[in-house]
Amino acid sequence: MSYRGHVENGVVVFDQRAPWPDGTQVEVELAPEPPRRTLAERLRGVIGIAKGLPPDLAENHDHYLHGRPKH
Repeated sequence: MSYRGHVENGVVVFDQRAPWPDGTQVEVELAPEPPRRTLAERLRGVIGIAKGLPPDLAENHDHYLHGRPKH
């Protein structure tokens, strides 16, 4: 049997009402954390879709965004 919950102020709080009376002993096992994705993995759907950008945009983005001198 498995119930989901979270820790709130040092106390485990179930996401739904538990069917046991107060004082029931339980054993808590931490759920595994999902694997972390890199920034490139999270942005995979938008990487490379912009068209017509200056070829030196990566090096001179401050120039194009803020008007600073080019490098």
